[in-house]
Amino acid sequence: MSGFVPDQPDANVRPSPNFGARQEGFEPDMLILHYTGMETGMAAEDWLCDPTSQVSSHYIVHEDGRVVQMVRESDRAWHAGKSFWRGTTDINSCSIGVEIVNPGHEIGYVDFPDVQIAAVIALCKAIIGRHNIRPERILAHSDVAPGRKVDPGERFPWGKLSAAGVGHFVAAVPIGGGRFFANGDCGKPVEALQSMLALYGYGIAINGAFDAVTQTVVAAFQRHFRPELVDGVADMSTIETLHRLLKALQPASS
Repeated sequence: MSGFVPDQPDANVRPSPNFGARQEGFEPDMLILHYTGMETGMAAEDWLCDPTSQVSSHYIVHEDGRVVQMVRESDRAWHAGKSFWRGTTDINSCSIGVEIVNPGHEIGYVDFPDVQIAAVIALCKAIIGRHNIRPERILAHSDVAPGRKVDPGERFPWGKLSAAGVGHFVAAVPIGGGRFFANGDCGKPVEALQSMLALYGYGIAINGAFDAVTQTVVAAFQRHFRPELVDGVADMSTIETLHRLLKALQPASS
């Protein structure tokens, strides 16, 4: 692909060779947000456009708010990898990927600049408008690939996006005392927790055992929806926040 007209009018275009056709019958109805996890934005952009990397994204948003489109929204970018949400395993075929420049946890995780977040919000709102994406289908890479990925991480301001009309979010219940579940616990209450996580969309077995997978999924949930403490322990704050989130879901239009 030598070039294309950007879907996002104010975006620069730098075509990546790493893309393909969406699986037959799939159209973008999800928006997946990532961080780049590299030392510089240009290094990340180069990598996403390198044919040897076998990865790409539809967009990258730099710290100064510059937006670069690398893959057309009609095409399938290679950003999600092995992933799952609400029964779908080919997330790449039904999503648009946005990479947000940030060094990430392994290099030096930092807050996202206001100008960058403003650009992310504007881009997301435009994508939502073009594809009629529901708020609960705007997710973190860590939501669709718990444990394998942790981006965009607990510093990402999901609440600010939600206030601007991007994503599904509720105020987290304050951290306090009360009963909690952790690795090794089992029983009906754990099964109920797993059922709620699965109902929201996470890939988790409902077996009543708080195992390593359950702990990883709980941590992924906390990273997005209760970022004050990401420890994989299902305390009352985590459980009640999840309950409120499910209660706030709007029914899909028929």
